[in-house]
Amino acid sequence: MKALPLVLAALLSGTVQAAVYKHVDADGRVTYTNVPIRGSQRLELAPLSSYRPGGVAPSPAAAPRAKDDGGAAARPAPAPSGGGFPQVSADTQKQRDAGRRKILEDELANETRALAEARKALADGEAVRLGNEKNYQKYLDRVQKLKDAVTDREKNVAAIRKELGQP
Repeated sequence: MKALPLVLAALLSGTVQAAVYKHVDADGRVTYTNVPIRGSQRLELAPLSSYRPGGVAPSPAAAPRAKDDGGAAARPAPAPSGGGFPQVSADTQKQRDAGRRKILEDELANETRALAEARKALADGEAVRLGNEKNYQKYLDRVQKLKDAVTDREKNVAAIRKELGQP
């Protein structure tokens, strides 16, 4: 019985939508507000959840519109083609791919360098038994950490090479 008022309140409450106004002052500063200012434009905004699966364009009623002082509504931008995702030119995509490849190649060089350092540290660590390692297990634990570091670096190098399409 205590939940009945909550359920009724939830059912009776509608969506709340406040008017939004855009004002550009003499210095070119843009202000968005819910209070109308002289010379401002009222904006009609689409609902927050405007994603349409499958590339279905939103209806004209749901598309954002800006009303100018004359009362004529500005036309909304056409919906992008190809399933609702923006399209880029082939040249732009090639530039993006080249940038990603450069980043991966730099990462590969860094990981290869770190792998060489980890292998050297392992070789040096296996050759020497430290003074505080009178217990043989301490030596084995230290060397195992060095081996794990080498293994991690090898996995990183393999993953980056796979990403780059290298054997």
